Amino acid sequence: MFISPSFLVSYDSASILIIVELKFISRIPVTAWSCRGPAFIVSAEADKEFQGLLRAPIHNISVFFEFSGLLTTPRNFTFIQGIILREMGEMPSFQLGVIGALFLSVASSVSIVICNKALMSNLGFPFATTLTSWHLMVTFCTLHAAHRLNLFESKSIDMKPVMLFGILNGVSIGLLNLSLGFNSIGFYQMTKLAIIPFTVLLETLFLKKQFSQKIKLSLFVLLVGVGIASVTDLQLNFVGTILSLLAIITTCVGQILTSTIQKRLNVSSTQLLYQSAPFQAAILFVSGPLVDQFLTRKNVFAYKYSSIVLAFIILSCIISVSVNFSTFMVIGKTSPVTYQVLGHLKTCLVLGFGYTLLHDPFTMRNIAGILVAIFGMGLYSYFCVQENKKKQSVDLSLASQMKDKDSTPILGMQDKETSHDAKKSTKDSLV
Repeated sequence: MFISPSFLVSYDSASILIIVELKFISRIPVTAWSCRGPAFIVSAEADKEFQGLLRAPIHNISVFFEFSGLLTTPRNFTFIQGIILREMGEMPSFQLGVIGALFLSVASSVSIVICNKALMSNLGFPFATTLTSWHLMVTFCTLHAAHRLNLFESKSIDMKPVMLFGILNGVSIGLLNLSLGFNSIGFYQMTKLAIIPFTVLLETLFLKKQFSQKIKLSLFVLLVGVGIASVTDLQLNFVGTILSLLAIITTCVGQILTSTIQKRLNVSSTQLLYQSAPFQAAILFVSGPLVDQFLTRKNVFAYKYSSIVLAFIILSCIISVSVNFSTFMVIGKTSPVTYQVLGHLKTCLVLGFGYTLLHDPFTMRNIAGILVAIFGMGLYSYFCVQENKKKQSVDLSLASQMKDKDSTPILGMQDKETSHDAKKSTKDSLV
């Protein structure tokens, strides 16, 4: 939900106009709303200065005001609050948008994994990094066409952080592929598992985000389950370990920036993806063939493309539009940690589909690990919902207290003014 644009409120007795600009940092979910910076722009010719602060707690089910002066009336305050609450009435549809983004992310990711596995394992097309660059270019072209058709509005933003963000994401993809090339599959899976705790660490240290012990416990159970299901052998080597560490760092920072940039620059997931996709594609266009040739000892330009291979490449690129779009949407609407939790759900589903459709080997260890991981995901979801409800009740209580605090003196002042006017009227009638 995004409250926009400004609301205009007039204060007759002071003959001033107060422009209340309500700006939420981004389209992020109820559990992570925030508002910073000046929330009011005031144009007034009055002796008193109006100063206000829009208070939007981290779980913004409630919105309330703190005033340093008495330049608004209860009528105007109710008017402003009414607009906010009416806009916040759209919250159920917003939550449906989150559910839709999660479903789209899971469905598209599982589909593209199955498609790419058929392309690489069965058809012998091993150029994963180059294929990713094609994915991003097709995504950009699709969004550009959507923009030309006015399906979404492009926003003029500072391109420096977006460019750095795009390059960082491209580098992280290349490092993950190199990590897989230098390490065993088991160690590569451990690398992916390490992304969640490292993300929690970075958000705690640099963004001052707090994770409860229950959330940490549920994440631990989840990681143990995925580890049991997917991690087999652990063979270490120095170069592979360094590449894995770099891949973890760049992936975590990139996903945190996906959320942070949407908040700070006030852009939607579609706008950010549209602006950053060319830079991600460019870095992979340059590095992809080199990385793939180093890992596979084959040249992507010398590969003989059959019609069936081209068909699967096109299908993979089409699905990738949904994958990239839903990735930015999920991180923007939830959090990087939640996106990683969702990623491990995809891992469990891919293992299950691999056994069911592709007849991959499946053991009791895989089944036990998947069940433990699903239990951990259930705990994570349950604890998140419970904490959200707790924050909602606290915020509503604070909003009620603040409303009473602000309205009482104003009402008192109005009563005095009414009494003064009544006395004056009586005095005039006697004369």
